[in-house]
Amino acid sequence: MPIRILTPDVAARIAAGEVIERPASIVKELVENALDAGASRITVEVTGGGVESIRVTDDGCGIEAAELATAFERHATSKLVDDEDLLRVLTLGFRGEALPSIAAVAAVEVISRPPASEAAAALTIGPERAGEIASRGAPAGTTVTVRGLFERQPARREFLRTPASEGGAIARAVSHYALAYPEVRFQLIADGRQSLHTPGSGDRRDAVAAVYGLDVGSAMLEVTGDAGPIAVSGLAGPPQLSRSSRSYISIFVNRRWILSRRLTFAVEGAYEGMMMVRRHPIAVLDLRVEPGAVDVNVHPTKAEVRFRDESAVFSAVQKAVRAALVTASPVTTGVGAAVRPEASVPLSLEAPAWTPPLWERGVQRQDERERGAPAVGVAAAGDTRPTPAAALPALRVIGQLASVYIIAEGPEGMYLIDQHAAHERVLYERFCAERASRRPDVQGLLEPLALELTPGQRALVEAEGEALTDHGFEVEPFGDGAYLWRSVPASLAGDPREGLVRFLDVMAEEDGGERRDRVAMSLACHGAIRAGKTLTSEEMRELVRQLEESATPHTCPHGRPTMVHVSAEMLARGFGRR
Repeated sequence: MPIRILTPDVAARIAAGEVIERPASIVKELVENALDAGASRITVEVTGGGVESIRVTDDGCGIEAAELATAFERHATSKLVDDEDLLRVLTLGFRGEALPSIAAVAAVEVISRPPASEAAAALTIGPERAGEIASRGAPAGTTVTVRGLFERQPARREFLRTPASEGGAIARAVSHYALAYPEVRFQLIADGRQSLHTPGSGDRRDAVAAVYGLDVGSAMLEVTGDAGPIAVSGLAGPPQLSRSSRSYISIFVNRRWILSRRLTFAVEGAYEGMMMVRRHPIAVLDLRVEPGAVDVNVHPTKAEVRFRDESAVFSAVQKAVRAALVTASPVTTGVGAAVRPEASVPLSLEAPAWTPPLWERGVQRQDERERGAPAVGVAAAGDTRPTPAAALPALRVIGQLASVYIIAEGPEGMYLIDQHAAHERVLYERFCAERASRRPDVQGLLEPLALELTPGQRALVEAEGEALTDHGFEVEPFGDGAYLWRSVPASLAGDPREGLVRFLDVMAEEDGGERRDRVAMSLACHGAIRAGKTLTSEEMRELVRQLEESATPHTCPHGRPTMVHVSAEMLARGFGRR
């Protein structure tokens, strides 16, 4: 094939694909530009998860009318002069591709006025059009409006997630920068409703309270550390203030939000011996290093960085957080006095008064299959009745392996059953049946529970409100950023506040699928026993019995296998008996 030069339009779209992956990418770039412009107030407004429209307004220094069109030229920037500046990047954005990349995939309108100018300049530009600059009346600062993302690239649109998921990603991005810049007042409005508002007081604790709630903000511990050229500051939660995912760990390098697995592990390592297993801390940390000691030009979206001495940074972070925890803890032997032991997770498996012998159960189930009778368990959404290929034979539990797998024997060989995946399947079908009968197992709260949610959690509750109601949640808005919970599913055992936070964290990780099934899958994943949980013989037998009666026992609701079957033939061959 002949070699040819790409047209400018195609080249622009390829470059845009590196920078603009989803609506949150646009919000991130525009917020960073606003911060570099010295803004003290930033308002982000989105509709339809940002796919329909995004508007970012700031009160920064603005753009001169004569430079507005130049800002949309490829590689245009006000933040670099020569290649030496690349070695000491002091701003959030510098690649000069944000605005032209956005204009390559959406329609963009910019209205900007420097404080010294009498009128604002306005420019509308898009993938196939470039308007002329006009004068407008507007306050000092810049407003960028983006409409119809990927409208002319339907294939790109198909890869976007649901509006709720995209809105959640935007909320997380804005929240991170609100935590990094507590002196800036941030406001996030999603589909006409305010989901985040920070005071801009300059106190990071106030920003944490606005994002995660007043209880979290007041409980956070001060972190300070100075290891020579590396300074660590911020806030870290006490060990008892934990979450079920790592998404509550925010790390900034010279106030740039980054994603670093190694530094995240450094934070978690500081809690070793203080926090329950499979729980993660809340932390907001800002690392200050010499600009020349960190390379921010290693990722198209500047989400990752490279340190000159990564081991020194890792050590500085871990020591600073550990020092804060030890100082605050009344016990310095490794386990804080306030740390709660890991609670026993109830199986919620009600065994019948009498269980038929193994051989009799097998005969009974075989008769039912031959007659085409439905299974004893309930069918999941979309299932009719199990076929002989989908049904399990009667199994005899032998024991447990590594507190993760149940070992069982059947007429067709040996089965290794993943206890978490199996329990997920059982619970999921139970929740689907309760939803279908409109009789969810509900736990009414003696007193309504007022719970402040993060912006991402608020977007989730708003988007999934009807589906949550179908599964037993009774919830209503209660003031700015808070919700009042009157009832929850009975599967959220224990402390309702802790159970709700854990469930919403799990729910945020689910994506795609029908909304009601998404709630059911989240409840099942939240309520299922975990790997590492030692089960009694009775608990294992009851779990296997209920899995046998499931409509689709071979996979969990997410499609992951619940078991591995080693046939008798395979065992015989492995031992040289065949």
